[in-house]
This record gives sequence, structure tokens and C-alpha cells, in this order.
Amino acid sequence: MKTIVLLLDSVNRHFLSTYGASGISTPNLDRLAERSVVFTNHWSGSLPCMPARRDMLTGRLGFLERNWGPIEPFDQTLPQMLRDNGIFSHISTDHYHYFKVGGENYCQQFDTWDFIRGQESDPWVSRVMKDEQPEGHLGKFVPQYALNRKEFRKEEDYSSPKTIKSAIRWLDSNHDASDFLLWVEAFDPHEPFDLPESYIEEYEDDYNGPSYYWPEYGQVNVPNGALKHIRKRYAALLTMTDRWVGKLFETMDRYAMWEDTMVIFTSDHGYMLGEHNFLAKNVMPAFNEIAHIPLMIHMPGDKYAGKRVDTLTQNIDLFPTLLEQFGLDVSRCRNRLHGKSLLPLIRGEVSSIRDCALYGYFGKNVNVTDGEYTYYRASYHDDNSPISLYTAMPTTIGHYYGMDHIIEPSRIEMGPFLKWTDFPVYKIPGNNVRMKDQTQSFHVNSEYIRQHLLFNIREDYSQNHPLHHEETEQRMIQLLRKALEEHDSPNEQYSRLGLV
Repeated sequence: MKTIVLLLDSVNRHFLSTYGASGISTPNLDRLAERSVVFTNHWSGSLPCMPARRDMLTGRLGFLERNWGPIEPFDQTLPQMLRDNGIFSHISTDHYHYFKVGGENYCQQFDTWDFIRGQESDPWVSRVMKDEQPEGHLGKFVPQYALNRKEFRKEEDYSSPKTIKSAIRWLDSNHDASDFLLWVEAFDPHEPFDLPESYIEEYEDDYNGPSYYWPEYGQVNVPNGALKHIRKRYAALLTMTDRWVGKLFETMDRYAMWEDTMVIFTSDHGYMLGEHNFLAKNVMPAFNEIAHIPLMIHMPGDKYAGKRVDTLTQNIDLFPTLLEQFGLDVSRCRNRLHGKSLLPLIRGEVSSIRDCALYGYFGKNVNVTDGEYTYYRASYHDDNSPISLYTAMPTTIGHYYGMDHIIEPSRIEMGPFLKWTDFPVYKIPGNNVRMKDQTQSFHVNSEYIRQHLLFNIREDYSQNHPLHHEETEQRMIQLLRKALEEHDSPNEQYSRLGLV
């Protein structure tokens, strides 16, 4: 069986015509939707980028145990299981976080990998003297990216086009193999929203203010004209990425691969572009723009093309789906899976596979939806206690735990603390944990996530009108409590959330 997974980063599904958007050009993803089963109620799990990837590659939610981090030594990953059963896997990616401290062991799970340089703050172009921020520049300015972007002289030089070209070269060499997984992962449309001006002109952008291509995380802090400009830059970047996705599909056309190849398109999470007066992700509640993500699955031979699945699904379901598609026994997984195969839904054998989706960021709100309501549960305590981070790999984005970012290393314990594995892990007190790019530790609640929030997303999908309905909230609390148990939550989470 041949399978291609296409993962685009930070896709706000409300910009896709398949999910009701208008005025945004994504003809190739539209074409894929016509040949695919489209999932309309699909949710992320652990947020943001690397936690979501660990979920997809292991079939388990990780955010209840730890934050952004590597593949753990006790994780059983999808590429590992495929390799153990003689099935080859390859990843083409420009997601540079795989090669930073805190992103260890992901690409190395695949038989082969190709890493495309230059995205965001990837330390690619080497120059001792870096540029200063231009006068009047809006948003983030990263000197390393200012160097990298000088190498993007034409469209083909940008990282995502080069990533798709890498995948095409791989198909040129391997399309006639009988079994493989090709994981194609383009960083775009993740910020910075940088691309040739011709694409922005397609969206009739009349912005004439200072340079602005990289939003800052948090509340909107730019004039309305700049906000409109950044939304158009995002749409244009999505259009450019779609164009190169089309070249991948043309390669499949050339080799008649649609007949014997499964194609999965999805994202790790969405992105805020002014909704609720927020930009980006991480600091605000996990609104639908962030957690409700696209999923399309093309079955070989266009079988079930045009079908829409409206029942709840989640990113952790991809792992058992792919195992089953490759004919492997899901029950032989060493780790207890949280995900469930989507194939019975696609074939119409069952009407649902889960009664809720559980999602969130480590140390922040824990969120649950039953498809009708969403409920965001904030910490019960002002200091966000108690919470511990569990890991056998004490790294996170850009740094190690135990040195300059741990105040009291003597408080770190080690032992078989997790419910689902006997592998010894570090237990790091949450009030010792600080991300390199954050001034606050996890025991401090962000001002934006200190309230429980309840929404009826069938009647108020935009989540503009929080509900105060005791009976419904209690029902969602019980659903949350059950979900925590099913997902092997550490006991501290129950106390932290006031669910003891």
C-alpha cells in the first residue's frame, strides 16, 4: 500500500473553500476534496507544533504529561512500526523545529529524510554581523530570518516549494514501489508570511504602511489596515503553497498513483488572524480557529469520493488509521493508543468512534468538545498548582531542563510515575518549568485563560457568546473527567482543574 501524508502547518480551515470560505484560491486542495472523504468535525489534540506531531506519530495525547518536546524513548512511533514490518517511510520537510534542541528523534524515526533549510529562525545563512530592524517595522523582526530571506530570489527558492520539489523527486525515484509512506510537510502557511509580491497582488492588497509580514503572538496590536494586510498575506501564502501542492498531484497524475495510493491532508493546528482580537496562537484560549482543523482522506481509486463525515475525529486517529490501511494489527502496539481508526467511519460500518475530543496546551486550559458544546476548563488555583512535567528527555524548544531554566534542580524526581509505561521519567515541578521564550513559568496563569468558558458551537460557532448554564456545564465537566481518565492523565491534573 502506498500512502502520502501532506501536512501543512497552521492552516486555519476557515480559509479553505471546502469548509465554506470564499474569495481564497486553493484549487488543488479543492481538487483533492472532490476525490476524498472530507471530515468536518476533526480536532487537534496537543498544541502547538511539536506536541501535535508527537500525537500524530504515536496515536496518544501528550499535553497532559508534558509540553513541547522530543519523541520519548518509550514512544512507539508510526514509522518505527512500519519499519518493523518491512514498510519504508520517508519525510521531506522544512520544519526546522525537528532539528532544534527539544525536537529530537522525529525525523530519525523515518528510514530516510530530507531537510530543507531557511524557515523562520533556522540558523541557515551564517553571518556574524546581522541586520538591524528597519525603522517603522511592524510585528516580529528576527535577524536570522532577515538573512535567510535574502536567499529567496524567486518563488522556487522559498522553503515550501523546495520541500514539495523534494517530495516530487522522491516519487520520481520510488513511485513504482509497492509499499511506502511518504510524509510531506511544508512549514507554510506558518508565519512569517513571506512570499513573492505577485501573490499578494492577486488579493488586491492596497496596504502602503511599514513592513509587516510576521504577527506577534497576543492581542491585535496593529492598525486595522495592517490587520487586513496580514490576513491577505496569509491567504496569499496559502495560495502559493496550494500551487506547489498541485505540482505534487500532477506527479501522481503522471504515474497514475491515484488508483493505488491513499492521500491524507491535514494540519497540526490553526491560526488566529484577528478573531476575538487575537493574533497567532498559544497565549489565548484554544478557540475553534486554532483547534478545529481540516482533514481530507483520499482512498485508492477515488473510493468514497465526495463523502463527508460529520462525527467527531481527532489527530491521534491518524496513527491507527494508517496501521490498518497497511494491514498491520493495531492491537500489537506496545503503547496503549488513544486514537481509533477512521476506516470504519469511511466505510460506513459505524456512525461514530468517540464521544468527545480532548485538546489543549500543557499547563493551560484543558478543553473538551462533544461536537455541540465546547468547554474550556481553567486552573482551579490562581498559581496553577499542582502540575508536574513528566519526561525521559529533559529538553524543550531551544534549551535543556536542569540548568539555567530550572530554579531548584534538587526538586526533580525520577521514577516510573506515568500510568501507561514503566519507563522511568523525570518528574519536574511545574513551578520550575519555564520556556526559553517566556518570562512566566507554568504555575502562572495567562490573563487570557483564567476563566472557565462554555459555548454552544452549533448555534455560536464563532464563540462570541459564553454560556452560563449550570446543567450543561456539569455535563461537560463529567465528560472532561471521563476523558482525562481515558487519556491516562496524571493525578495532578484533576486537582489542578478542581475535579478531585
